[in-house]
Amino acid sequence: MSPTGELIVPDEPIIPYIEGDGTGVDIWPAAQLVMDAAAKKHGKKIAWQEVLAGEKAFNETGSWLPDETVEAFRDLLIGIKGPLTTPVGGGIRSLNVALRQILDLYVCLRPVRWFQGVPSPVLHPEKVDMVIFRENTEDVYIGLEFEQGSPQAVQLIDYLHDQFGWEIRKDSGIGVKPISETGSKRLIRAALNYAISRDRKSVTLVHKGNIQKYTEGAFRNWGYELVREEFADKAVGWDDCGGKPGDKILVKDAIADITLQQVLTRPDEFDVIATMNLNGDYLSDALAAQVGGIGIAPGGNINYVTGHGIFEATHGTAPKYAGQDKVNPGSVLLSGVMMFEHLGWNEAAADIVSALERTIADKVVTYDFARLMQGATEVKCSEFASAIVDRL
Repeated sequence: MSPTGELIVPDEPIIPYIEGDGTGVDIWPAAQLVMDAAAKKHGKKIAWQEVLAGEKAFNETGSWLPDETVEAFRDLLIGIKGPLTTPVGGGIRSLNVALRQILDLYVCLRPVRWFQGVPSPVLHPEKVDMVIFRENTEDVYIGLEFEQGSPQAVQLIDYLHDQFGWEIRKDSGIGVKPISETGSKRLIRAALNYAISRDRKSVTLVHKGNIQKYTEGAFRNWGYELVREEFADKAVGWDDCGGKPGDKILVKDAIADITLQQVLTRPDEFDVIATMNLNGDYLSDALAAQVGGIGIAPGGNINYVTGHGIFEATHGTAPKYAGQDKVNPGSVLLSGVMMFEHLGWNEAAADIVSALERTIADKVVTYDFARLMQGATEVKCSEFASAIVDRL
């Protein structure tokens, strides 16, 4: 990082990567092939450094997330990863969440747009062009909870009853949902800076503040407060301009449930979205479905203050397809595009997107798209990557 907070990127940076569990063995080599070809075209080269996490790490080291992996991401700032295993209902905590919390990667960045030719269940997928800023370190995802029937849950239920008169069923599991002014403002600040730097038109604060007034409602209020305190020359809140922002970015808010309807019925009214963790989880996957599915949805976890960023495939491990050279590598590849943009390698990033679009337009696709397209040529994961490289 420079003294002014900008990334200093050499022409051959060392970038740690996690192959990923399940289909990671297929999609990572495919994505790496394309990224290497695009970088080479522009006189760049990546010195890839494999680090371990998930099942591969556990099998080789006995640890699901070795300290060496965390240190590599911490020291080298930028990394990328495939999908990792997370058991449901017990066992290890999410490794994805652990990395976000350890490195304080407070922004989960999820751009969602349609690529021409990609099959979609909606009539006008081209209207979807949104960027979600999802808070990464608070809300229910932080995992502050006690199991039903545990001494801690019983004690907390009794305490809440005695101190506040809260009537909670004795057989409840208990979780805590922290939403802080610090966490909210830095997330919304990042969204506003992104909107300003990329000449976007609006930022929508998505919340459930009509019910959860002191957590999600506070998120909304802190957002408008931040606009007035730090961005008055570049942005303006809806209430302060009557919905007429002039040449400034319009900051507005929407209740989470109606947002999930309106991103379907009026998607062109949304641009940059800032929201909390759980809302952002639902929204990003729902939007991905409109533009071809989570299989090609990219994501990045970023701390804009320290410069750290881990870019990742957003789908699961799909172990039943592992080693079959079958699945779509689009999610991890487009996450690589995001990584290139974060590094400032914008021309290489644009070339990957263009080559990907031309490959899909030629109907050379993996099985997930082929079954939805007439006249498609179904290819393997590795063959899809090679086809993209051919169009670079």
